[in-house]
Amino acid sequence: MKYIFQKIQLNFKKNGQLIFLFLLILISVFSTTIYNNSKQKIINEYQALFENIYFKQTVKKIFLSTQPRFLAVNHMVKNGESLNSILSRYNIPDGEIKSITKAIEKKLSSKILHTDMKLNFVIDTVNNKIIEFVYPVSRIKKIIISKNKENLFEIKELITQLTKKVFYREGTIKSSLYKSAKNLNIEDSIIVDLANLYGFQIDFQRDIYKDDSFEILYEKFINEEENIIETGNIIYANLILRNQQNALYYFDDGGKSSGHYDLGGASVKKALMKTPINGARLSSSFGMRKHPILGFNKMHRGTDFAAPKGTPVMASGDGIIIKARWCGGGGNCVKIKHNSTYQTVYAHLSAFGRGIKKGTRVKQGRIIGYVGSTGMSTGPHLHYEVIKNGKRINSQKLKLPSGKILKGKERKRFEVQRIKTDVLKSEVIYLMN
Repeated sequence: MKYIFQKIQLNFKKNGQLIFLFLLILISVFSTTIYNNSKQKIINEYQALFENIYFKQTVKKIFLSTQPRFLAVNHMVKNGESLNSILSRYNIPDGEIKSITKAIEKKLSSKILHTDMKLNFVIDTVNNKIIEFVYPVSRIKKIIISKNKENLFEIKELITQLTKKVFYREGTIKSSLYKSAKNLNIEDSIIVDLANLYGFQIDFQRDIYKDDSFEILYEKFINEEENIIETGNIIYANLILRNQQNALYYFDDGGKSSGHYDLGGASVKKALMKTPINGARLSSSFGMRKHPILGFNKMHRGTDFAAPKGTPVMASGDGIIIKARWCGGGGNCVKIKHNSTYQTVYAHLSAFGRGIKKGTRVKQGRIIGYVGSTGMSTGPHLHYEVIKNGKRINSQKLKLPSGKILKGKERKRFEVQRIKTDVLKSEVIYLMN
């Protein structure tokens, strides 16, 4: 017995390390099992807690209490967006969207959205309902749709009260009329109107020389915060080209003969504009030339004006559109019938103007398309044709029919208005100094 015990003791000493290692592994496995069982139990308890409906409601209430209940949205309309798609993006219910749409239709015949239009509305984030919706009809008029105490929509119009002010500017032309006018902080809309006024009689590329000058007296409409909301009429303009005066006066005769007239009482508006595009360069004139693509001499029956892609192209006169489609080598083109004598063609357009299609009646100066390089073209330009009695003629040598000439009582009223304008101009200049 003693021998057996001594043998066991000897073996234990010899294998003690292995036995200790085995016991350590056994304890580790046992401890890990107990820990994992406890961990899973804790996880299950937390999971049950998170899935508890009362816990969810409590967390939601705490979260919402830290967030503003009413969310103000300022949305800039993108191309192709509709009122439905915009409000749906903010999770507004269909019934709410229909109510807003019907409210707008009560005030407007059309609820078409335009690119870059700004829509402002306030959302109650608790139930995703619209509290207030502002629809801009124009720069001074808005439709406001808001919820009343009975949770029904009320509609009202807001018209911004504007004050009319008259401004006078004069400058010397160094490189172009546009740049000189911009240096005097004249608004783009007024510069375009000024160019349109003289577009009947002046070629801005060849008739204007360095150190020619201009004068302009025009209206601005300002709100209570002294911000310019929109510009008004050009009351007086004068382009002094090589010391020759070209003064024009705005005459308002109750709408019958309203417009701009020269000192002789002749309307600046003629049957056709000399150039239907502003800021363009004459790149190819009417007549025989070597075709830039076909490579042989060919009669060029129009006038080409080089301009950047996207430059607006205007109707050179009142008329009805008889063609607005793809025209083969001419690319996208528009053809206008002005009267029984004259027609005009505008080719290589990158796109048509809004609402421009066959049968549309247009006024002189309306944007009918934009400069492009569609069809047989080597670069962005406008190909412009004037057709007289079925025959294409040189638009740059066309003797444009005169516009209205004031006579009799109208002429006398114009002279009175012209004198008043000269006095007003002197007063504004005096106050500036």
